[in-house]
Amino acid sequence: MSHPLEKIEYKPISVRKLLVEMKNLSELMIDLAYSAALFNDKELAEEVLELENRVDVLAYLLNMEIMIAARDSKDAEALVGVSVVASATDKISDAAADIAAVVTQKIGIHPIVSEIFRKVEERLTRVKVYEDSVLAAKTIDELDLAARMGVDIIAIRRNKEWIIDPEEKEQIKPGDILIARGAPEGIKEFKELAEAKLKKLED
Repeated sequence: MSHPLEKIEYKPISVRKLLVEMKNLSELMIDLAYSAALFNDKELAEEVLELENRVDVLAYLLNMEIMIAARDSKDAEALVGVSVVASATDKISDAAADIAAVVTQKIGIHPIVSEIFRKVEERLTRVKVYEDSVLAAKTIDELDLAARMGVDIIAIRRNKEWIIDPEEKEQIKPGDILIARGAPEGIKEFKELAEAKLKKLED
């Protein structure tokens, strides 16, 4: 389900860093894809496709690093394992995109399955932080969303960059896309805060 890659400018990045980011993004994709399919959430499905593009770019950069690093047959043999892991991770991201296609292509799943999962205590959401949102310019620690409303920010998309499992000191910025997990009531309040429909954080 991969799309044609945009022109990529080569920048030296460690193989380890590339593999870790691919792993983290593919894990997030699986969570988002299942939530998108089960709750028929188009916004989550679209984030899965954004992530798939990012993983494809990382896989391309990783292959370039492997080719540059392989100076002889001994090096090539040592790097085979890295290539196998990268390929498997890329396949996981493609599988997640296929799951998201249930929503984007309006295939749908059986209503009984959806009804069962609507009763789950936690779900994922995707929100955009508006310019005048109370979330903007505050750190995750300052917001203390987990204690206030039972919501955890598990990822941030800032332009084309992804921050997975952001640190407490990470500052939320206007325009950020936040991926969060929480109970339905908390998620509703969180979305209203991000979109500036609610102007104040309740203690």
